[in-house]
Amino acid sequence: MVAPSLRARVRAGMIEEIKTVARRHLDTDGANLSLRAVARDLGMVSSAIYRYFPSRDDLLTALILEAYDALGDAVEAADAAADQADLRGRWLAACRAARAWALDHPAEYALLYGSPVPGYAAPDDTVVPAQRPPVTLVGILRDGLASGRLAPPDEDLPEPLRGDVAELVELIGMDVPPALLARGMAGWTQLFGLISFELFGRINRALPHRDEYFDHQIGLMADLVGLP
Repeated sequence: MVAPSLRARVRAGMIEEIKTVARRHLDTDGANLSLRAVARDLGMVSSAIYRYFPSRDDLLTALILEAYDALGDAVEAADAAADQADLRGRWLAACRAARAWALDHPAEYALLYGSPVPGYAAPDDTVVPAQRPPVTLVGILRDGLASGRLAPPDEDLPEPLRGDVAELVELIGMDVPPALLARGMAGWTQLFGLISFELFGRINRALPHRDEYFDHQIGLMADLVGLP
C-alpha cells in the first residue's frame, strides 16, 4: 500500500516541476512551448516527459486550467471580501482583482486572452473555469436584483441577440433579465479589453496614468449596468 502512494507522490511532484518549468518558458517564449525544451531544462530525456504529458497540447491545457482557476480565485476572493451590500464596490473590487492578477501573471494572461496558439484547440473542460470571472460579475447583478437595489434596463434586445442572451441566461443558471445580462457582458468584455490593451502595450504611451484610467472606465461600465 505504501509503494503506490509513494509513486503517486513522486509523479505529482514531477508534474508540478514540469509545469513550473513550462511557465518559465511562457515568460520567455510565449505559448510556443516545446516539450523537448522543457525536458532539457529538467535534465530529462525528451521521451520521459511524455509519461506525464502525452503532447504539448496536454501541457498547455494543464497550464490554461490552472491559470483560469487562479484568475477565478482572485476575482471571487475580491468580491467576497467587499461589503456585499455595496454592489458598485463589489464590481470595482472584482475588476481590479482581475487586472492585478493579469499584471502579476502576464504570460499566463497572454495564454488565456492573447493570440490563439497555432494548432491548439482548447477542450471542453476549460469552459467552466473560464466562466468564473464573468459569472462573478453577473452574480453581483443577480444580488442587486434580489435586493431591489438594481433595476433591469427598460429596453428590448433585437433579435437574434435576444435569443442568444436568453441561452446564456440558461447556461449560467442565474435568473437575470436578458437586457441586464447584455449590459453585464458589455462590462465583462470592456474589462478584459482594458486589461489586454494595457498588458500588450496598446495604450501605455498615450495614457501613463493607467490606474486612474482603469478605474474611470470600470466606473463607466458600472454606470451602464445601473449599479448604484
